[in-house]
Amino acid sequence: MTIQLTKLTQITNLRDIWKLETDFSKWLAEEENLKSLSDTIGIELVLIESESSVGDFSVDLFAFEEGTNKKIVIENQLEDTDHKHLGQIITYAAGKAADAIVWIVKRARDEHRQAIEWLNQRTDENIGFFLVEIELWKIGDSLPAPRFSVVEKPNDWAKAMKTAEGLSDTRSILLEFWQAFKEHAAGKSEFAANFKLRKANSQHWYSLSIGSSEYHLNLTALTQKKKLGVEVYIPDNKELYSKLHAKNEEIARFLNCQLEWREADIACRILTQRDTDIKQEPSVWNTLFDWYCEMAIRFKQMLKEFDVNSQA
Repeated sequence: MTIQLTKLTQITNLRDIWKLETDFSKWLAEEENLKSLSDTIGIELVLIESESSVGDFSVDLFAFEEGTNKKIVIENQLEDTDHKHLGQIITYAAGKAADAIVWIVKRARDEHRQAIEWLNQRTDENIGFFLVEIELWKIGDSLPAPRFSVVEKPNDWAKAMKTAEGLSDTRSILLEFWQAFKEHAAGKSEFAANFKLRKANSQHWYSLSIGSSEYHLNLTALTQKKKLGVEVYIPDNKELYSKLHAKNEEIARFLNCQLEWREADIACRILTQRDTDIKQEPSVWNTLFDWYCEMAIRFKQMLKEFDVNSQA
């Protein structure tokens, strides 16, 4: 039997598909395409708005990271990188107080790749620059298919280590604790199927996305109070919190744990806690990590069971 194959060809002129960069921005703003970019750079992007104002200018896409609410600036360029756009991304980042900048281009010139690398090496873990190339490919007479590839990105591990040098003892322990949790959770198949792990930080919480911009999960480690917690964090949506609170007894039975309900002006929380001092008990961290994983899965199942999205 003769095996028939066809040829994979690249569309070298992106403007054959998108005449203007605004056309590309409209395409990228669609949920499926933004998810493709999210998967490539490892940030779960949620669109805030297109052509978002920055003084007299506008950034192509303005988004946030689901689960952390970190602000993301996305600038698109259908040509090779140039000095003008390099200046623009820095201007837009400052104007939007962005936590991450994504520069999408046809081809990254060496001098601009080096510039982005230099910026990442000289900034702390709270800011990151991504340089991403976009290509279009066809198989035979098929429709063109886009492919994103990362040219430069923040070195999270190096930044975490650099930051750790200046951390207090407590923050250093928290960084070590969350790094150990991330390694442990990555080996738990059920947890890995439900959650995408983020980089570890020296904060007292570790956020997990559960598929909605209305809420996310936080795993917490309060070193002074010697408590660990798992919570649903609901920013700026008291109506959603109230609807859940109306079913507090059912939710407690479903989760089979004691819950605290905390309503505040900025955010509302539904949480469960346990007494633990992570400074004194590193030998039992894996047991604590198992508890985190189990409770996080239960909380996610609870939100699905009570159909939170339809109630919002």
